[in-house]
Amino acid sequence: SEAIFGETHPSVAIRLNNFAGLLVEMNRFDDAEPILRRALAIGENTLGEEHPKVAIRVSNLAELMEKTNHFDEAEQLYRRALEIRRSKLGPTHPDTGQSLHNLASFLKKTDRFEEGEPLHKKAIEILRTALGDDHPTTKKITENYEIFKANRDTP
Repeated sequence: SEAIFGETHPSVAIRLNNFAGLLVEMNRFDDAEPILRRALAIGENTLGEEHPKVAIRVSNLAELMEKTNHFDEAEQLYRRALEIRRSKLGPTHPDTGQSLHNLASFLKKTDRFEEGEPLHKKAIEILRTALGDDHPTTKKITENYEIFKANRDTP
């Protein structure tokens, strides 16, 4: 792609993001991080810092930062992705619901269940309205919430 489009083309960023995702799946976090950061920088420079596609890369980097225990940066990135999606796609868009879920899950994993629970409930509400109860994403996020809540409530 770089040979065809050049080093800073959005298509290159997509391929870098996908490659980094593969590296993350292989637990090669140190290799994935600079590639994700490069994909994010290309997106910010070509599409703008507030573009919904940039939110995807922000969210992917947030997940990596969470996996590598860089919790402060992870939280900032999850919140940034949510804000981009809220402002550009609207508060009831399914992608906004996904970002709410991502932030809520992070907050719960960092022992801030009380802060994350209302966000998770709002995410489920958005996804049910936008996609329906039977949509795989709605089902998965609802199920994740119920499992987490059951585990929290078990002594």
